[in-house]
Amino acid sequence: PAPPRHTRAFIAVQTGCDHACTFCVIPQGRGPSRSLSIADVLREIELHIEQGAPEVVLTGVDVTSWGHDLPGSPRLGSLVRAILDAFPQLQRLRMSSLDGVEVDGELFELLAGEPRLMPHLHLSLQHGHDLILKRMKRRHSRADALSLVERLRARRPEIAIGADIIAGFPTEDEEMHSANCSVVRELGVVHGHVFPYSPRPRTPAARMPQADKPTIKRRAAELRETVSAMRDSWLETLIGASQSVLAERDGTGYAANFARVAVPEGTAPGTILTVTPSRVVEGVLQ
Repeated sequence: PAPPRHTRAFIAVQTGCDHACTFCVIPQGRGPSRSLSIADVLREIELHIEQGAPEVVLTGVDVTSWGHDLPGSPRLGSLVRAILDAFPQLQRLRMSSLDGVEVDGELFELLAGEPRLMPHLHLSLQHGHDLILKRMKRRHSRADALSLVERLRARRPEIAIGADIIAGFPTEDEEMHSANCSVVRELGVVHGHVFPYSPRPRTPAARMPQADKPTIKRRAAELRETVSAMRDSWLETLIGASQSVLAERDGTGYAANFARVAVPEGTAPGTILTVTPSRVVEGVLQ
């Protein structure tokens, strides 16, 4: 049951994975992709809305594969549209990490122009060099990621970009690492999850030539510094711009673009309010 007065509801619409990324053990542990039906998703969201959640976050192991195993193979955009249509009272809908190459046309249009779908795209990017992406058995190229973000920004300039990125993947050299850092700058990644590569048993990547641990650690630190610099510059651009903020329990909240923003003392968790920040303190707009 959904707890009362929570701020965000996380709805797992899908689990498992049909892909075979060379670094990942999820298909071994969780099996093939399995999707909740639209009716099941709507029932779960209705419960959370009744309990007062103003924001719903759609999650999963490979969210953009939602629907492939359902009758008619619906795409994720149709689920998002069904949620927005079924719950006009839902104020904020947010997506978790997406595989950019699987963003369908309807989902793109919603990300580009639906005000209740938050302007925040978090990409399952993993790397910025095409040869490493190929060795990972990812299905996108660097150009695919850049094109998607460019097209979205042309329609919705305020959209904030996040990404999952792996540092020190086997066979990665310094040129490939530089491509990883540069893709962060080219995409304008301001919400970065950087993971130092570590081998997983029984995965193809574990049998590839490995980088040494100090090199992986250094590259991960450099990637984090690159993301941090992008984030700091971005936060400065938000000073003086009104933000719609969903208050959490710690005196801060999340803007629509997922920036962390301080809220007035005593603001009840779950309240959505407008805050116009005047400064940035330790990564928080105030």
